[in-house]
Amino acid sequence: MESENHCIIVICGPTGVGKTDLAIKLAQYFDTEIISADSRQIYMELNIGTAKPTNEQLSKVKHHLINYISVQEKFTAGDFERVALKIAAGIMNRKKIAILCGGSGLYIKAFLEGFDDLPEVPSEIKKELQKEFETNGLSDMLNELEKKDPFYFEEVDRRNPHRVIRALAVIRSSGLPFSELRSGKKKVRPFKVIKIGIGLSREVLYDTLNQRLDSMIDDGLMDEARAMMKYKNESSLQTVGYNEAFEYLEGKITLEESVKLMKKNSRNYAKRQFTWFRKDSGITWFEPNEYDLILEHIREHLN
Repeated sequence: MESENHCIIVICGPTGVGKTDLAIKLAQYFDTEIISADSRQIYMELNIGTAKPTNEQLSKVKHHLINYISVQEKFTAGDFERVALKIAAGIMNRKKIAILCGGSGLYIKAFLEGFDDLPEVPSEIKKELQKEFETNGLSDMLNELEKKDPFYFEEVDRRNPHRVIRALAVIRSSGLPFSELRSGKKKVRPFKVIKIGIGLSREVLYDTLNQRLDSMIDDGLMDEARAMMKYKNESSLQTVGYNEAFEYLEGKITLEESVKLMKKNSRNYAKRQFTWFRKDSGITWFEPNEYDLILEHIREHLN
């Protein structure tokens, strides 16, 4: 994988903008394969609520890291870095170019820049935190994180218990803020990277997300969530769509309130994704229908 001819084309952006369709067209053009950088589509059991590519889309181009593990298994951004780099090496050795497509900023960052080697956390601390989460939920943990590491508190996805618990585990075991233990030193990868961001106007994106949520409900999202109820405390299920569905299924809110919350939280999630990717000056932004311009941009950088 050391060849300077090897290249990763990254297709990123918020949920619902049309990244999958674009990635498939580009993969067909360059005769290559797609690595999914989506922290929810990786789970076998989650289909409707994760807006996975359809069977028809999957049949057009080989996809990696979709339906990869069970919701009962733990999978971190560090795991993604290790597994995805190995897959990418195999693709690039055969095809020269590989495509990384998704909206999970932390996964993409891990793949492109790597993570620091954080101190090992004793298993007792991990178990203690997991028990606290299962008993009291995230609220107290978020308060602790804000006091002990306000810098990381500002950037962490506060709806993701796995990341909150991971940070607190390191803080409790080391006595130091999680943000201080991350050097921020980027690893050098042996391939060229072309980063393409896909965006839409806020109005169009929000309308698209609302329509997509309505379609998910029609396609059976509540039935899918009902089948996942026994796993609802797993970190894999702490995500938009399923959280709100569980509240309805437990009788805490009405169906109408659940769908309304899904739409609101989906919009907020897209906003956070957009904010994350906008910080990266190396991303060139396009609208999803600007395929010719995107292709021209990629070809220029390949040459």
